[in-house]
Amino acid sequence: MTSFVDRVNLQVIAGKGGNGCVSVHREKFKPLGGPDGGNGGHGGDVVFVVDPNVHTLLDFHFQTRLQGGNGKHGQGSNRDGATGESIKVSVPNGTVIYSGGEILADLTGDGTELTVAQGGRGGRGNRALVSSKRKVPGFAELGEPGDELEVVLELKSVADVGLVGFPLRASPPHRRHVRRPAQDRRLPLHHAHAEPRRRVRGETTYTIADVPGLIPGAAAGKGLGLEFLRHIERCAVLAHVVDTANLESDRDPVSDIDALEHELAEYGGLADRPRIVVLNKTDLPDGRELAEYVRGDLEKYGWPVYLVSAVSREGLKELNFAFAKLVQDYRAAQPPVEATRTVIRPLAVDDSGFSIKKVVPAYEGDVEFVVSGAKPERWIGQTNFENEEAVGYLADRLANLGVEDALVKQGAIPGSIVRIADHEFEWQPTDPSIIATVGPRGTDARFEISDRKGADERLAERKERRSETLERVAKEKESRGKSRRG
Repeated sequence: MTSFVDRVNLQVIAGKGGNGCVSVHREKFKPLGGPDGGNGGHGGDVVFVVDPNVHTLLDFHFQTRLQGGNGKHGQGSNRDGATGESIKVSVPNGTVIYSGGEILADLTGDGTELTVAQGGRGGRGNRALVSSKRKVPGFAELGEPGDELEVVLELKSVADVGLVGFPLRASPPHRRHVRRPAQDRRLPLHHAHAEPRRRVRGETTYTIADVPGLIPGAAAGKGLGLEFLRHIERCAVLAHVVDTANLESDRDPVSDIDALEHELAEYGGLADRPRIVVLNKTDLPDGRELAEYVRGDLEKYGWPVYLVSAVSREGLKELNFAFAKLVQDYRAAQPPVEATRTVIRPLAVDDSGFSIKKVVPAYEGDVEFVVSGAKPERWIGQTNFENEEAVGYLADRLANLGVEDALVKQGAIPGSIVRIADHEFEWQPTDPSIIATVGPRGTDARFEISDRKGADERLAERKERRSETLERVAKEKESRGKSRRG
């Protein structure tokens, strides 16, 4: 089973907000003490945080769905619902988050946090909906759904030294390692393995990332080249690890380095990184002879060359000091980093902008007008369409926003089909002279008037049809009488 995963696809869902409560305070001698319905709790967020103890995305290989807790519903006696539980997801340092092909964030630095999905807001209870015209609202708002998106997590190792080289055809007989002089921690130097290995070299002096072997064409996606090359993007120093005891007749250290440099140049962005050449396996006679033979040819690059052996540990101490020196020089050459404050200015949720698109119906029943905008679409999700008063309140909000005036300018007439978000309805102009609070709680006078108007119209139609029928019957009798007299 794999132990290192550096790219995963996740479904991130924030918690849904709780619904507001419809309640009226009642106690002895106070049967109608006023509205006291509490607000619903907000949904929980999904937050990614950099954890120094996490070095792989392996956990997400088995858990591909992350969901925050839902907010609780409001209750009577002015009790607001509890906020849903937010989840904090630990990710390695150097994790890049993508969504829709765009970078959301590049998380570097222990403790760095990012709220990827924000929980939905809780609906307001009827206590919060009281106004001068609506003393005791008989409705409450529904909770809003949380953010839901597909994200891709990609790990780019944060290391000072990157070890690159051709893959070995088989694992070496002894474990290669680099040891700091004052420590007993080991680090694989050149391995035939399928994943990059990353070790911190004590005292936070510098970090070494052992990148898997590369092959010609890696920068173009051949093999797993692109999966491995991204792990050296952040490295300050690149070390070419060359196997001098290689038995393949078509390879030699100089051609190996030339091939790898070509792939690094094709990948791009690494030309300014200092290099160092490490000739490995010098404990073997053939390896020592080849290393001494090509050492002069490698000087054309102008890079330091070190002969090492992972078995006899020859040259490892000098190599460690060389790494430390190159890393220090690279850090000193970098411009100073000034402390900055990250300011995020998201679009206002209550943006008053909206647009109306007229759709020519292809057949009866098509949508004729589509209203788009943050506010109208959010209000649709907050409305309980089984409550007449809530629907009337929505109509008032849309009218105050200017949606009705815009519909009239677009040519809408009473009965036109209008869609907002996923809801369709027959549009009827709002009469501002009607007070929506007339009648029992949960009802709206406009619906009653509309129903009465419809009943009166149907009654008038029946009366007209009856009079037409009586007139036709009278004419038929008169014609039959004339025919008998003739």
